[in-house]
Parts: sequence; C-alpha cells; structure tokens
Amino acid sequence: MKKIYLIFVSLLLIAVSIIYSCGANIFSLEDDVKFGQDIDQEIKSRPGEFPLLRNRPDITGYVSTIGKYIINNSPKIQYKNIFPYEFQVINDTIINAFCTPGGFIYVYTGLMKFIDNEATLAGVLAHEIAHAEKRHMTQRLTSYYGVSIITSIILGNNPSTLAEIMANLFVGIGFLANSRADEKEADNYSIRYLATTKYFPGAIKFFFQKIYDEQKRKGEVPGALERILSTHPLAADRVENVYIQLKELKLNADSTKGIFFEEYQQFKAKLP
Repeated sequence: MKKIYLIFVSLLLIAVSIIYSCGANIFSLEDDVKFGQDIDQEIKSRPGEFPLLRNRPDITGYVSTIGKYIINNSPKIQYKNIFPYEFQVINDTIINAFCTPGGFIYVYTGLMKFIDNEATLAGVLAHEIAHAEKRHMTQRLTSYYGVSIITSIILGNNPSTLAEIMANLFVGIGFLANSRADEKEADNYSIRYLATTKYFPGAIKFFFQKIYDEQKRKGEVPGALERILSTHPLAADRVENVYIQLKELKLNADSTKGIFFEEYQQFKAKLP
C-alpha cells in the first residue's frame, strides 16, 4: 500500500510540474477579481506613490469610455461579464500603464502626454486588457510560489505569504513586471481586440515607435521611460511584429485612418 501511495504522489508531482511548464494558474477567475480588488485598495492607500487623479471626470471618464468601448466591441474578450474592468488615472510624469488581476487598469498622465492620438491610447488600453484576460500576473504567481503555497493562500491558511506577495508588488513594481512572452501575447491581442472597433488595429505600434525614437534621439533611456521598460520589456522587433500580425490576420487596415488625432489633442490640452 505504501509503495502504491509513493507512486501516486510521484505521478502527482510530475503532473503538477508539467502543468507549471504549460503556464498553469491555480487561481480561479473569482480569485483574480478579489486579488485585484485587494491591490486596488492598497494603491488607493498610497497616494504618495500612486496619486490617483480625482475630481476630474472629464479625464478619467475619457479613458474609461475608450476602455469600455473596446471591451463592448470585441467578441474576443472572454471575461467582460466576470472582471469588473475599472480604468483609473495616476497623475504623475511617469510614462507607464499597468494592469492587476481582474481588470483593474491604471494609466499615468505622463503616458497620455507622451502619445499623440486616441488610437494609440486605445492600443495601450487593449494591451493592458490582454494582460488581465490572459491572467498573466496570477499565472506568474502560481509558477513562482508553487501550487501548494498558492492553494494555502487561496484557502486563507497562509496570510504571511499573502502579505509578502502584496509587499513585493510595490517594490520595484514586483510581479507587475512582464516577461517578453507575456508582452508579445498582449501586443497580439491588442491588435485582435481593436480589429472590431473604430480604431486602427495596429495603433500600439505608434507607442513603441515613439519610445524607440526617444531612445535614439537621446542616446539613452529617458528617465520617464525607465518604469515602463522595467515592466514592459521593449524588444526591437515589436513594431515589426505589429505588421506581421496585421498581415497574418488579413487586416488590410489603413494606418492613416481610425487615429483620431485632433480629438486627442483637445483632450491632451486638459491634462494637469
């Protein structure tokens, strides 16, 4: 009997390790939402680090309207009826945007000042939506901490590790940092999500190109770009990948249409 038990345990461990390598996620969708809500509360409790823009519905509403429009117009977004999808603005010069589990998305005013048209903002928001939909953060947490530890956290039996995870999230952005594979997947789905909207599907390429141009012009990484490059590794071929995806998806999109430059300039003038 003991021998059979040992064989069973060994097979179970092998199965778990195979699941890991395939990008397992021990969190449920409901866990993603709860985790995202907890992080959101932590962010709101740190106004010095995350100065959320308040009392400016003209700005927060603009961003949220674009985000909700993408969600409502893309049939490829699976969890629109499960994840709450909230869009918030952080008033800081940092050029960045990030997403936590469950669809809590944060965009810095620094990023909105950096870009030039509404389609680019839509592309960035679609990219962050993809991080939520593909559940990249909870997938990384499962891989990093292991199934047994994550299970104990979900069951409420491991509060110390949960506290450690929460602390790590806010040290050097912690688990908000994405792998190149996660980034490529989010880029690809940004294009797919925008394909059924009024926006040029490959609009995120304008953002990558501008970052590249800024680096080339200054001969170094500008300080305001350090945060986004730490959490969103910028491979040199990301602009090219947009064109490859557009071709593979047979999207004969005109990059001069669906940009909404003038509308965005009017919005940009309102930014604090």
